[in-house]
Amino acid sequence: MTRQELVQQIYQKGSYLLVGLDTDPAKLPQQFDRSTAGMLAFNKAIIDATKDFCVGYKINTAFYEAHGVKGWEVMEETVNYIPRNHFTIADAKRGDIGNTSSQYARAFFETLHFDAVTVAPYMGEDSVKPFLEFSDKWTILLGLTSNPGAKDFELRRLWPQENAGKQTGGSSPDPSSHQTEFLYERVMQTAATWGNEGNLMFVVGATRSEEFTNIRRLTPNHFYLVPGVGAQGGSLKDISEKAMTSDCGILVNASRAIIYASGGDDFAEAATDVARQYAGEMKTYLGN
Repeated sequence: MTRQELVQQIYQKGSYLLVGLDTDPAKLPQQFDRSTAGMLAFNKAIIDATKDFCVGYKINTAFYEAHGVKGWEVMEETVNYIPRNHFTIADAKRGDIGNTSSQYARAFFETLHFDAVTVAPYMGEDSVKPFLEFSDKWTILLGLTSNPGAKDFELRRLWPQENAGKQTGGSSPDPSSHQTEFLYERVMQTAATWGNEGNLMFVVGATRSEEFTNIRRLTPNHFYLVPGVGAQGGSLKDISEKAMTSDCGILVNASRAIIYASGGDDFAEAATDVARQYAGEMKTYLGN
């Protein structure tokens, strides 16, 4: 899916909602088997219930890989069931040396036909480039995540590049210095040169809303995938006010808040209601 097609879907529906299919057999409503067959039936019901209010679906591959071959089959059948005008993301967080990344890209773009895949940037440009070589596909790079461990690396201060070789004696840079930067800032600014605004997005967690203004300064026109709204407590209003661009520029994912809105016989109706509420709020921010 091209950027133009994605933006068109957003404004036609008045929504930039993604539904996360993090499907766990242990959490399925009682009417479903606790099996991969139950996972698939549940996914189809959720897609039918929410497709009118979202622009895409994000599949966390770990929930399917955990079940071996049958899990992969459920993932493939789920992607094939999603309407073609919806954006599909494999939340796989892949990233390895170039020839390995090429095979990961083929797996998710050619075999499973996802529109996008999430990628970890730690190994650098040659580990990401193979994903960017596919036409009309998207690479979604981890930028600033919402998990507590983000402080271990992403939120560490760095010496400015021009002074990196001048430090001696094991001293640390002054965190208050305007010349230092966070690691995530270096990652996003550098990675932005590897692709373009039509094939590269960034993951920015909704619980980091205080950083969105600065992040927009670093990458003013890229799309962001924003998880963490709903069960994780991120504010849709804050995100929309701080991160939205003239063509929206954000995709907000909600998983548990929608797919597990009810554990009873009314699970589909409850999922519809929550998705409709998100879309209704989003429509006001889009000005539709």
